Amino acid sequence: MSAPIEHGLYIVATPIGNLGDLSRRAIEILGIADIILVEDSRVTGKLLNHIGKKGKMVVYNDHKGEQERQEILASLRCKIVALVSDAGTPLISDPGYKLVRDARAQGAYVTTVPGPSAVIAAMTLSGLPSDRFLFEGFLPSKSKARGEALAELKPIKATLIFYENGSRLGAMLADALDQLGDRPAAVIREITKKFEETVTGSLKELADRYADEKPKGEIVVVVGPPGAAEPTSETDIEEALREALQRLPAAKAAGEVSRIYGADRKALYELANRWKTEGH
Repeated sequence: MSAPIEHGLYIVATPIGNLGDLSRRAIEILGIADIILVEDSRVTGKLLNHIGKKGKMVVYNDHKGEQERQEILASLRCKIVALVSDAGTPLISDPGYKLVRDARAQGAYVTTVPGPSAVIAAMTLSGLPSDRFLFEGFLPSKSKARGEALAELKPIKATLIFYENGSRLGAMLADALDQLGDRPAAVIREITKKFEETVTGSLKELADRYADEKPKGEIVVVVGPPGAAEPTSETDIEEALREALQRLPAAKAAGEVSRIYGADRKALYELANRWKTEGH
């Protein structure tokens, strides 16, 4: 970056697995930061060593005392302070929002250096509807509390995204099946790492698979919205159009099937007319 870098707070996203995902801008900010606020200095130390940078690391979380946070806020007037998490985008199930809130309240310069996020990466890998989704983070570890939390989510018409660990995965999927009903879902782990894996299926299939299996690594569970179905095949759409043509004119039949399946209305109308011409 050619422009002078302003003093203030930089929220820097770091890789969730593959170190090659660290952006050039993130490398620059981490290289010039006067202070790097970290969750674990050992984890961030490895990242800094990988990019050949050194920096003053300060362990920070939102449970720090008011005095420590005020000291950091005061430093924003004259220093470049980078906030990182152990992996991914800070503040996503990680500490830091109180610091950002207070920095903005005092008029400090606050910006983001965007990059990897396990939530978004898992959403894109799942193959489930992505037009509306809700990130719920980690569910409660106790089954009763977890079931109550899931029950509250049941009516939400959105894809649901959760973090989970291998030891609880089977129980979590069983509770999700019980509270949400059988829906399409995906278990995604070790995103961008050597053993990255995406397993898709219904909640029942996944609950059965992971009933006794305790997979290793960072895990994201993605669950489709109520009524979400597996992608409809071209054959299914054509069968629906044939059935609709028995009841409706071509234009209305095409419109009905288009609304139900999200298929192209014009293409359906042309197909219906072609069948009519060919005597199908």
